[in-house]
Amino acid sequence: MRIVVTNCNTTRSMTEEIVRGARDAASTGTTVTGLTPAWGVESAEGWLDSHLSAAAVLDALRAYDASGEPYDAVVMAGFGEHGREGARELLDVPVVDITEAAAHLACLLGRRYGVVTTLDRARGQIEDSLHAAGVARNCAAVVGTGLGVLDLGDEERTVRAFLAAGARARDAGAEVLVLGCAGMTGLQRAVGEKLGMPVVDGVGAAVRLAESLVGLGLTTSRVGGYAKPLPKGRTWGTGCGRPPSE
Repeated sequence: MRIVVTNCNTTRSMTEEIVRGARDAASTGTTVTGLTPAWGVESAEGWLDSHLSAAAVLDALRAYDASGEPYDAVVMAGFGEHGREGARELLDVPVVDITEAAAHLACLLGRRYGVVTTLDRARGQIEDSLHAAGVARNCAAVVGTGLGVLDLGDEERTVRAFLAAGARARDAGAEVLVLGCAGMTGLQRAVGEKLGMPVVDGVGAAVRLAESLVGLGLTTSRVGGYAKPLPKGRTWGTGCGRPPSE
C-alpha cells in the first residue's frame, strides 16, 4: 500500500518529521511518501495562511496525481487547515485529514476530547474544521500552547507548554487529548503518561484510517457534495511537491 502524506507548508524539515511519524505508525508493507508544496507558506498560522496553504496543497496533489506515480491514499497533514473537501473532489483515492481522523479516534476513547494546539489564533480554524467533520459536539476545549509552529523543534519547551495546556483541557472536561498540529507528531510518547490520559497523534491516526479504507476497498462517494469537479477552464500553478530525500 502506498500513502502520500502532504505537509500543509513549505518547510521541508517539517515534512521529513511528519513522514517519520507516519512511517512509525504505518503497517508493515505500507510505504509513505512525503509531499511538500512548491509554494505557499512556511508555517500555517491564521486564516490567510490556511487558504494559501489549501491552494498550494491542491496544486501539489494535482501535479502529483498527473505524474503517474502510483498511490492508494492521501493523508493531509495540516491540523485545522482548509482544502480537504477540494482534495476529495479532485482525487480518486481516499483522502484522510489529520484533524478529522484524530477527533474520530478520540471519540472512541472517551466521551469528550480536547485539542492542544500552537497559537490561540488557530483555535477558530480548528473549531470550524471539527464542526464541518461533525465531531465538534464531543470537543471539550481547544487550548493553545502559545508556541508557533516553527517553535516546535525545541522539544523540552514544547513538552512543558503541552503539559500545561493539556492540564487546562483536562480541567475543562477532556478525557482524551489530541495533538493539534502535525509538527507535534511523536509528542504523545512524551506527554501521555505524565498526563495520565490517552493522547492521539493525528498523523498516525490518519495513516491507520487510510490503510483501513484502502483495505476495505472504500473511497470517496461521488454522489452529491464530492462529485467530480465540473469540466471547465482552470488555471493552475506549475509547482509540484517533491518527496523529501531518503
